[in-house]
Amino acid sequence: MRTEQIAAEALKAVNDDRYKLSLLVAKRAEQLSNGAEPVIKADKAKEKFTDIALKEIASGKITMDYISEN
Repeated sequence: MRTEQIAAEALKAVNDDRYKLSLLVAKRAEQLSNGAEPVIKADKAKEKFTDIALKEIASGKITMDYISEN
């Protein structure tokens, strides 16, 4: 899937709220950089943390609630 498609799906997942999406991507990317494991199949050595976070959000596995709990 292309980055544009992933970003569009992620935006849908947060009800088209770009601010919420950017906040969620930033928080999740920070968690990944601090050692959190991806909840989707991803290679942290080959992919950027922001790309992994975007894919996780697009797949519906990462939400604001998930970020708040961790």
